[in-house]
Amino acid sequence: MSVFRWLNNPEPESQLGLTEGASPAEPPPPASSSQAAASGTHSTPLSEQDVQDLEERIIAALKTVYDPEIPVNIYDLGLIYGLNLEPQIAHVEIEMTLTAPGCPVAQTFPGEVERRVMEVPGVNSAHVELVWDPPWTRERMTEAAMLTLGML
Repeated sequence: MSVFRWLNNPEPESQLGLTEGASPAEPPPPASSSQAAASGTHSTPLSEQDVQDLEERIIAALKTVYDPEIPVNIYDLGLIYGLNLEPQIAHVEIEMTLTAPGCPVAQTFPGEVERRVMEVPGVNSAHVELVWDPPWTRERMTEAAMLTLGML
């Protein structure tokens, strides 16, 4: 089972949909049971609640990453377009963008986001893909981000 959350919708989290089956890229092969034990992960299938909790922890981690030029986290800025969680192997695929293609952190920022997601307990692997389509616009920001930036 794959849990895919398409996040390019500027609506609040509660209105984002969950669907099963979508996978933008093939995840790495599952870890052996000894690797799973060494990494502190579970080899038994996760319950729906465990998957939801893991997804919430991943989103919380994304909210700790801030755009270097704007005092708002990347999640509330609307830079995270998609989050694909493969719960059987605890692999996370993220599609994200930047506010502008010429952003000076374009080469390093995806790696920083990957590192932050890898710090989430229960995540074995993560990959961040930088995408430019559709282009980012201010309409992707949450109400909280607009309020922080004095846009409301």
